[in-house]
Amino acid sequence: MSQKVVTRFAPSPTGFLHIGGARTALFNWLFARHHGGEFKLRIEDTDRARSNEAATQAILDGMRWLGLDWDGDAISQFDNAARHAEVAHAMLAAGKAYKCFSCQEEIAKFREDAQAEKRSTLFQSPWRDVDPSDHPDAPYAIRLRTPSEGTTVIHDQVQGDVTIRNDQLDDMILLRSDGTPVYMLAVVVDDHDMGVTHVIRGDDHLNNAARQMGIYTAMGWDVPVWAHIPLIHGPDGKKLSKRHGALGVEEYRAMGYPASGMRNYLTRLGWSHGDDEFFTDDQAREWFNLKGIGKSPARFDFKKLENLCGQHIAASQDAALLHDLVDFRDITGQTPLSDAKKALFEKGMYCLKERAKTFPELIEKAQFILSDRPIEPDDKASKNLDNVSRGILKELTPHLQNATWSREELEATANQFAEDHEMKFGKLAGPLRAALAGRSVTPSVFDMMLVLGQDESVARLTDAACKSD
Repeated sequence: MSQKVVTRFAPSPTGFLHIGGARTALFNWLFARHHGGEFKLRIEDTDRARSNEAATQAILDGMRWLGLDWDGDAISQFDNAARHAEVAHAMLAAGKAYKCFSCQEEIAKFREDAQAEKRSTLFQSPWRDVDPSDHPDAPYAIRLRTPSEGTTVIHDQVQGDVTIRNDQLDDMILLRSDGTPVYMLAVVVDDHDMGVTHVIRGDDHLNNAARQMGIYTAMGWDVPVWAHIPLIHGPDGKKLSKRHGALGVEEYRAMGYPASGMRNYLTRLGWSHGDDEFFTDDQAREWFNLKGIGKSPARFDFKKLENLCGQHIAASQDAALLHDLVDFRDITGQTPLSDAKKALFEKGMYCLKERAKTFPELIEKAQFILSDRPIEPDDKASKNLDNVSRGILKELTPHLQNATWSREELEATANQFAEDHEMKFGKLAGPLRAALAGRSVTPSVFDMMLVLGQDESVARLTDAACKSD
């Protein structure tokens, strides 16, 4: 591609970063990074009544968590209002737009009459062809002079060629009578000024493309490459909504899904590269193209998300995983980890991350690290610490105290002890789990002992063995 690729993500700061918006941002980011281009962020805050700083910050935080870095500063659409108005007046001066003095009441009555007479409610301004010398001295809106004949063809990289008859398009307002620009104008002007070459967005904007092309044509600007992607549906095939579960990116972050797994899943949601399901960020950037985007809505599947997240946790570098875990505990208000606990987490990450699909699951497996002496077993684990079991631990502990602290030696010592006492190892494992972790479901007892170290492990076993009912 000879021209430098520039994509953008342009959310409205009126709420959280929707999971569908996050996928749109991800597709734009991947496409730009694949081509060595630029990915830009624009906050479409022209709706001052609904826009708020908290929502803007939530969008920025969500983008950062997902690892979607943008080039340059985030742009405020509202700040460009004067430029938008300038373009509208340029079209007016060139005869590509005209002044419309129709008030809201007149437009409403036109549509009401049209509906009653069962004709098109598309407003046709009576001021379109009025000579300027006959204009009243009154407030006016500026409308785009849309061709009334012929067709507009959207050459879309996902949907194919979409043809719309021009007589189905109205002369849309560019500037309101109070001089403020409308969203449709602002989008086009900003995309042009930002050098956007590819507009990748939800297919709910497909009809907007035909109207926006009228502005590009009127200004003599290059039309960007369009790619309108299908929306995300829930498992029932209906548009994704709150009833299907979490909608905001921050909710998935708070539930403990790793960002790498979310990126993988959202990339795969509506885009494919052969039969590949699990892939790295580097592979996604290398493979991503618009041809891989399907035309049908993708269905959100929590089980697939969890499966991919589990694979990403398992494949993560231990230090990176610890960093993400510390971040998760911080944003969910959990007690910060001490340096000593962090060291134990990193030491034990090899056994913690196996089969953990979320950070809460990983933390649950790490209770033996988070707990301090004296260990208080839960109800289920307590059943494995009756007098007989304590007697077994009391007899076993000196053998472990004298053992070389390696997995092979620990396994050999425990198995030999079980054999000498004519018991299966499972009879020994329950009391060991209860003494070391206070839980009945834990990582391998040998992994726990290796992570905790000899002194701490022996101390916990001694505590349990000596504790009376």
